[in-house]
Amino acid sequence: MTARAMLLAGVPLLIATPVLSSDQTRPAVLWMHGFRADALAHAAELERCAALGFVAVGVDAVDHGARSSAALAERLQHSADGALPVMLDVMEATVRELPTLIDALVAECGVDRERVSLVGISMGAFLAYRAVTAGVPLRAVVALLGSPEWTRDSSAHHVLSAFRDVALLSITAEHDASVPPHAVFRLHDAIAADSAHVAPQRHHTMRGAGHLTTAAQWAEAMHETMAWLERHGG
Repeated sequence: MTARAMLLAGVPLLIATPVLSSDQTRPAVLWMHGFRADALAHAAELERCAALGFVAVGVDAVDHGARSSAALAERLQHSADGALPVMLDVMEATVRELPTLIDALVAECGVDRERVSLVGISMGAFLAYRAVTAGVPLRAVVALLGSPEWTRDSSAHHVLSAFRDVALLSITAEHDASVPPHAVFRLHDAIAADSAHVAPQRHHTMRGAGHLTTAAQWAEAMHETMAWLERHGG
């Protein structure tokens, strides 16, 4: 189940595949990394997901990993409003690729279209919320250390109804100064108050943690993540 690099639908990926007979369709989990990281940063988590029976797909976001270039650093250097608008642009461009990527995973990797989930870390968690409101067909979502609110009309909190059929786990850090968790509390409070909401939802707070977690805090987050995927993504 060692993760291997491949290019699919024009997107550089790192894929770990479970050992199953060739005529079986399998659940998949898309793993979205943080800003200025890449899919390789989560190779261990991909292999762990594959061991649970998922086709585990680490995605290099636009302008990251195997498709990084000097353009991203140049945009950051000239951004009058800091890194956030640049990150949001990357997020939006990557979300637009996901439907075609899922089509390719179904056609070429034996993925069951009805059992595609997504895990996102930091920027990837912003992307996870946005993918739901953009209509990407997802069964379960885990958003770690991100926010459903940002300074654009595309902000995920504007489309609460999109979360009704998605099993959503949000994981936040109690003392996260980079991405304060208040917006996640607001989202989950609104979901809980929505009488039409049918899918399971949960918010887990890592006590004492900041945006950069310790090994023990990361292990806690991964325990929650894998349990959620096993329960709701398979």
